[in-house]
Amino acid sequence: MPRPFRIATANINGIRAAHRRGFDDWLATRGCDVVTLQEVRCPVDALPEGAFGDYHAAYDAGELAGRNGVAVLTREPAAAVRTWSAPDPASPLPRALRKHATEGRYIEVDLADVPLTVASLYLPKGGLPAHLQPALPNEGSLERPRRMREAPDGGAKYARKMAFMAGFARHLAASRKAAAAKGREFLLTGDLNVAHQRHDVAAYKRSNQVEGFLPEEREWLGQQLTPRTLVDVVRRLHGDAPGPYSWWSWLGRAYDEDRGWRIDYHLATPGLARAARAYEVDRHHLGQRISDHAPVVVDYELS
Repeated sequence: MPRPFRIATANINGIRAAHRRGFDDWLATRGCDVVTLQEVRCPVDALPEGAFGDYHAAYDAGELAGRNGVAVLTREPAAAVRTWSAPDPASPLPRALRKHATEGRYIEVDLADVPLTVASLYLPKGGLPAHLQPALPNEGSLERPRRMREAPDGGAKYARKMAFMAGFARHLAASRKAAAAKGREFLLTGDLNVAHQRHDVAAYKRSNQVEGFLPEEREWLGQQLTPRTLVDVVRRLHGDAPGPYSWWSWLGRAYDEDRGWRIDYHLATPGLARAARAYEVDRHHLGQRISDHAPVVVDYELS
């Protein structure tokens, strides 16, 4: 029986911090053929020595210091690499995405050893719409409503995220079709900052008015998933049951009690989804959390 083709995705919350927590050892021993990363948060010239081990890295750090940054690590050099900071003139970005072109949020590669295009996405976190926010505090006030993690902004971050998602839906469809035209399957991985279904959040009733689980966000993700376009691979393998969560707050006992969110995905074209055989969420490595997210690892049986 051939060895499975192993693909992992991980939001590492900063490559330098992740290295201090054992990411380099996880990478060296996990046996992945492809690893996609989000929130690398580091310019190329400041990467730790041997940051990606023996892998070849397609990397877009973006221009926002200490924020974002995406990568795809492969055993063989990629046959082609596409980023938003260097878009293809023949396939321009949707207008809603152009303001994000230098933020280090998306990269895709054509693998050299199998007919597959793999993308890494870090979708904006967003915020609450204006009608779910309390009134803005008086000028100069430091008051922050208890039920909000950030100060009210009148819905600005929410509007930014929704515009991004609308533009990205068009971009995603174009990328998937371009891969198909070249005889390639397509896999979107990454931190989408959206939990799709009830089983994707531990505290369902308390999450209905929280960014990342708003009805319109969930509807958007559902629109990207159909039996003929993209399949949620881990949900298909896991079945209709709670979890498996991939993000937990650093606060309190959320991690210890497995009260998390599933926001890190493998979304595959149907042919690739049918080749998925097993998955695992690497909650910790050698007893230590690498990030507030955990790598999501899927084994595909590819010829």
